[in-house]
Amino acid sequence: MPELEYPKQPYSTVKRLNDRARYSLETIHGIINSSPFINVAFQDSTSPFPAVLPMIGQMGSFARPSADLGDVLDLYLHGYVSSRLMNLARTSRDGGETGIPLTMSATILDGYVLSLTPNSHSYNYRSAVLFGYATPVVDQAEKLWAMELVTNSVVPSRYQNTRNPPNGAEMQSTSILKVKIKAGSAKIRSGEPHDDKGDMNDEEVREKTWVGVVPAWTQFGEPVAGSYNRVEKVPGYLEEWRVEGNEERRREAYEAVKEPVKGEEGT
Repeated sequence: MPELEYPKQPYSTVKRLNDRARYSLETIHGIINSSPFINVAFQDSTSPFPAVLPMIGQMGSFARPSADLGDVLDLYLHGYVSSRLMNLARTSRDGGETGIPLTMSATILDGYVLSLTPNSHSYNYRSAVLFGYATPVVDQAEKLWAMELVTNSVVPSRYQNTRNPPNGAEMQSTSILKVKIKAGSAKIRSGEPHDDKGDMNDEEVREKTWVGVVPAWTQFGEPVAGSYNRVEKVPGYLEEWRVEGNEERRREAYEAVKEPVKGEEGT
């Protein structure tokens, strides 16, 4: 079955270093869902400047909960009921589309790429940008489902291991935005440093300048119990997520040092 891709739109097509571009739903959704924060940009008519907020969110499908990352998914964003973005989303219509237009992005750093000259330095990274229209979720069943989805995106199974479901006050004070995605793109860099031919032929520079990649990843430390914690041991689901997550991110960072297959990724 062919891999689904987002359509290339003028606002979503990668122009510079476009050999690094990806439009695969699976790739883009994977980057978004692996990031602890999603940067959400919107325009408020009361301000001369676009607003950008770091938010917590996750891609999923209420209609098809078993859908995988390569399927068509919505982005669910979690926020306070009376925040500026939530208020705008309740009343916004744009060009016939229902909801407020949003641009959303996420980036994962995999390494520092150190070259012979400052101009050739880079990062190994995975970034994604999505464009869509957001409306508040009003159906209570979908809202509860989305709250569980977002909570478990922070720590898997955390929702089931807390007092749940949310009480009435919590439901009233929390809003969930559902973003229907119109387009998206990803940009990925992996591999070693690459320098200009002139610098590569400069033996003096090459003799004194270390070049290579410093892999980088998010590392979770040992959990520290809260002052009113009464659970003697760190729960197994939490420790498993921490240990396995650390190892997975470490593996990905070192994997990114390898040169990409020609024609697959830019450098």
